[in-house]
Amino acid sequence: MSKPYIASMTRRQTLKWMGKLAASAAAFPLISGCGDLTDKPSLSGEHWPSLNLTPITGAGYGKDPNLIIVPSSPWPLTLSNDQLQLVASLCDMLIPAEGNIPSATSLGVPDVVNEWVSAPYPNQQNDRDVLLHAFAWIDDEARLRFDKTFVKLNSQQQAQILDDIAYQNAQTKPQFQRIAKAFNRFSRLALAAFFCTDEGSKDLGYMGNVAISGEYPGPSNEAKAHLDSMLHDLGLTEYAFDEGLD
Repeated sequence: MSKPYIASMTRRQTLKWMGKLAASAAAFPLISGCGDLTDKPSLSGEHWPSLNLTPITGAGYGKDPNLIIVPSSPWPLTLSNDQLQLVASLCDMLIPAEGNIPSATSLGVPDVVNEWVSAPYPNQQNDRDVLLHAFAWIDDEARLRFDKTFVKLNSQQQAQILDDIAYQNAQTKPQFQRIAKAFNRFSRLALAAFFCTDEGSKDLGYMGNVAISGEYPGPSNEAKAHLDSMLHDLGLTEYAFDEGLD
């Protein structure tokens, strides 16, 4: 990211986007929940930031929100500009522009991350705790290695840090296990936000939600053959719909 990120989406847009993201949380179960990352004692060789985060207590939409007239700003956004710039750098390292597919920042993904961590709901607040500690850790690590904040590093230096925390597996060093898990949470949130957009859906090759004019022609023979094959493999052929039945 060569230029400072400037939030460009309206609160109404980010709230609608966050609603789609929350609805898809079942498909991305690690987006929310799990708030124990920040409570563990530090391992030898590990640095973990100590943050005193003030709980967000703003009112949410409630259980019966007005879907016709949506409140424009039910809670304040909480990321500082420095945090937003860090989020933007991380988003574009995860999802850079490629061919006709725009980058995460050009679609406003950092705005949605800001909306997500600022929302007063329990799951979002759990994520806020984890992600804000992760953002602080990344800047601390950048200062320890290069005496600069993450956004001021060159791309090679930034990649060097992310290479150590991008995956949590048996090869991840012990001092990076916790931040790798926290970064995984951020990655899933950013990716889910990106793939909730029309551009992200196209990048996945998703063909749904396309209006068809005139009478619905029904599924193609290729689609039917694929379904028949899947039902056969699952042992469910006998339960398949018989077109000959009235």
